[in-house]
Amino acid sequence: MNNLIDALENFSEKTGRAIAWLTLLMVVITFLVVVLRYVFDTGWIALQESVTYLHAMVFLLGAAYTMKQEAHVRVDIFYRKMNPTRQAWVDLLGGLLLLLPVCLFIFIASWEYVVSSWSLLEGSPEAGGLPLVFLLKSCILLMSGLVLLQGLAHSLRAFARLKVPHD
Repeated sequence: MNNLIDALENFSEKTGRAIAWLTLLMVVITFLVVVLRYVFDTGWIALQESVTYLHAMVFLLGAAYTMKQEAHVRVDIFYRKMNPTRQAWVDLLGGLLLLLPVCLFIFIASWEYVVSSWSLLEGSPEAGGLPLVFLLKSCILLMSGLVLLQGLAHSLRAFARLKVPHD
């Protein structure tokens, strides 16, 4: 079981680190947009939209990595005072009863939305915009899948902690 947990978490780690590079690209493109607009009095809608796309991708595709790093927002007023066994129960039950079902719901609920976008090869409604809206919408499915995998790893790790006696 530890090999599976490690493989899932390693996958989240690698995808998260790859996605993190999009923030640098976003900064560079934003700088370029500003220079083009204020120095050269020109600009392209597609370039501006690319910043929005990158921003969405960082948040959607970086969610699993954030969860793995335990850097997500959570209310742990009670959790931090619990002993390791109770924390493991909260992690396990929270994963199985809340996180995993929500990920499945998001995936199922957004499936038709994404498939419809793909069937149209949906593009930007703006003249000169990016013709890739269908790819951006696909990130919703990817996000739910990535978070589901990391949630599974998190739940399995909690289950493994329950099997090991604590003081």
